[in-house]
Amino acid sequence: MADFQGYLILFLIWLVSVIFVRTIISKTRSKSCLPPSPMALPIIGHLHLLAPIPHQSLHKLSTKYGPLMHILLGSVPCVVASSPEMAKEFLKTYESSFSNRPKTAAVDYLTYGSADFSFAPYGPYWKFMKKICMSELLSGRMLDQFLPVRREEIRQFLQFMMRKVNASEKVDVGGELVRLTNNVVSRMIMNQICSNDDDEAEEVRKLVQAIAELTGKFNLSDYIWFCKNLDLQGMKKKLKQVRDKFDTMMDRIIKEHEEARKRKEDGGDTVKDLLDILLDISADENSEMKLTRENIKAFILLDVRGQHFHLLPFGSGRRSCPGTTLALQVVQTSLAAMIQCFDWKVDGANGTVDMKEGPGLTLPRAHPLICTPVPRLNPFPSF
Repeated sequence: MADFQGYLILFLIWLVSVIFVRTIISKTRSKSCLPPSPMALPIIGHLHLLAPIPHQSLHKLSTKYGPLMHILLGSVPCVVASSPEMAKEFLKTYESSFSNRPKTAAVDYLTYGSADFSFAPYGPYWKFMKKICMSELLSGRMLDQFLPVRREEIRQFLQFMMRKVNASEKVDVGGELVRLTNNVVSRMIMNQICSNDDDEAEEVRKLVQAIAELTGKFNLSDYIWFCKNLDLQGMKKKLKQVRDKFDTMMDRIIKEHEEARKRKEDGGDTVKDLLDILLDISADENSEMKLTRENIKAFILLDVRGQHFHLLPFGSGRRSCPGTTLALQVVQTSLAAMIQCFDWKVDGANGTVDMKEGPGLTLPRAHPLICTPVPRLNPFPSF
């Protein structure tokens, strides 16, 4: 027992000494080149100033410290731009210096070591994957070829709403729009629907939700330097469970595609989905960049979430959202159909829409938007 107490005292002395030395060193550095900053606390920096919805806290800080400020997220230095003018400096004027994305433990693990497109380091691999995305999935030619997919999914979306009308049932509008966009994206990528009403589709939706939550969850090891190799929140176990489920699903889908490719005769005019194109590139020995099975699964991972089709700003510069054109086509058509065919009665005592924001990467609502659709025009007279 005495030995344990001695080791504990030595560890605490070492920890306090290291923190003290790091604090002195950081204070002795010249701060003339850094933007204004609030007073930071040891170890946690400015984390105590951030609420569950960080951008609201950052906005309040910017009213006091200006449109450009310096903060410490634990031991990670950050510069916050809070005005259009400052954002332009980062995203356009000095774009090449800020083209990389921050690396977190969750994203790195789920994407097989940042082997995806969205979070891959800026460089030859990212440029190659963006070229594939823009030419083989989101080009004008491919969007025209996938028009029947979008038309069919919007038709099924409206039919679902009519069934709710006939049953006098309420609708989670946000949830159904996510299902619509997920169906469109998953059919374009894998030629499969991931959001039907069966049990397997429900498992896929839960998997997608778990990925979104884990990639947006605060992880101590990303920000506190001496927690880097510690798993105090049990994140590694959760990440492994999610990636194992994703691996099982993707291995099955890839195997189905490979078997279908063997059966298909050469010269067929079937429209290829993105997974077919990625498998073609993987099998091509002369390809500009060799793709592994992990590259393919990582690329599919963040796209199957449908994250590019939430109504958010599309960014700017080299790392801006490549799905802007597709997103606008889906949003405009589905929104027009919803307005043309239905009136929407908001559920609740006062009948107003609650616009409170919830935490997450894609800024979800704090509470679901529940409405009762009231038919104005039946697009399916025989329905």
